[in-house]
Amino acid sequence: MFQYLSAMPADPILGLLTKYRQDSHPQKVDLGVGVYKDPQGNTPILASVKTAEKFRLDTETTKVYIGPTGSASFNELTSALAFGCEHPALNAGRIRTVSTPGGTGALRVAADFIGRCKPGATIWVSDPTWANHTGLFQAAGLTVKTYPYYDYQNKTLRFDDMLATLKTVGKDDVVLLHACCHNPSGQDLTVAQWDQVVALTKDCGFMPMIDMAYQGFGDGVDEDAYGVRAMAAAVDNMLLASSCSKNFGLYRERIGACSIIAKDSGQADVALSVLLYVVRCNYSMPPAHGAAIVETILGSAELKAQWLEELKVMRDRINGNRAILVEKLKQNGVDRDFSFIARQKGMFSFLGIDEQQVATLMQDYSIYMVGSSRISIAGISEDNVDYLAKSIAAIL
Repeated sequence: MFQYLSAMPADPILGLLTKYRQDSHPQKVDLGVGVYKDPQGNTPILASVKTAEKFRLDTETTKVYIGPTGSASFNELTSALAFGCEHPALNAGRIRTVSTPGGTGALRVAADFIGRCKPGATIWVSDPTWANHTGLFQAAGLTVKTYPYYDYQNKTLRFDDMLATLKTVGKDDVVLLHACCHNPSGQDLTVAQWDQVVALTKDCGFMPMIDMAYQGFGDGVDEDAYGVRAMAAAVDNMLLASSCSKNFGLYRERIGACSIIAKDSGQADVALSVLLYVVRCNYSMPPAHGAAIVETILGSAELKAQWLEELKVMRDRINGNRAILVEKLKQNGVDRDFSFIARQKGMFSFLGIDEQQVATLMQDYSIYMVGSSRISIAGISEDNVDYLAKSIAAIL
């Protein structure tokens, strides 16, 4: 049967990584891959994770399956982290959470669940959105449409256009929203804008699904979950996909969570039974190691405090990188206004240059970014920011 296959195009970001690794330029800069990096360009294991992992290894007594739901402790603690310990939906027993293989696994489980609710359902995603969203939802049999989001010319949110489109969404449709640190634009909804989106969602009756891959990387753990918590308090049905890859640095452990919010506890139990059927038909049982690390940290006041401090260091570094790049561009005589980079949140921004300029930066200066000019802010450091700013000034 293999003779009927045609090769799929290579992932552009992974292709960039290969080229970067093969480049011998002493000042090469990787702004493609979206992982956190410290000032030395490394992605370290958090100290809190190291401690929790040692505890796990010392106390683990079996490798038996943990069941389709995953760890009950992880599910409870990660739900409290996302929704807040005293959220009314939690107190009312309206939320059910399962462990998943990373944030991507959470999204796929949610997509398959939507397909069980309504085969071929339409899901609306922002323009632009994370590159894998569209393929993932289409693979689950959903129809993908887009709503206006980022204004490439003015480097702002197309909020009025976004609201106008969302008002046309059908009651049986799903709308995907980014909780914080929008990937790839870095342009987030403000609190006031979230309030408007929540009110519109309630009035129109479509189901919201929120992707929260970067909780704690924007303004703080609680601040970044504002939209999630406001939406869950306002609507009868909702889905949340969350990830521990970035904020716990557990990229390769592949641990995330999918939460369903139902009208009441009884409906939540029914929805959970469908969700578990989806899990069973997909990967059967989630991985245990990453979940054990996260629940050990969140279940210890001391380790949680340490983790929150380490998360703040990562957040402050990314926000500092944004500010220093803007300042260095000014120092190198760039007249174009890049101040939007400092106002945005999270790992990514669009630099706003064309594809030819992106190609020139890669070919002549060994600076690697996606063709859309999306840059990973974490790839900037004190050691490379001067070279980066001078190179950008040169191609402008």
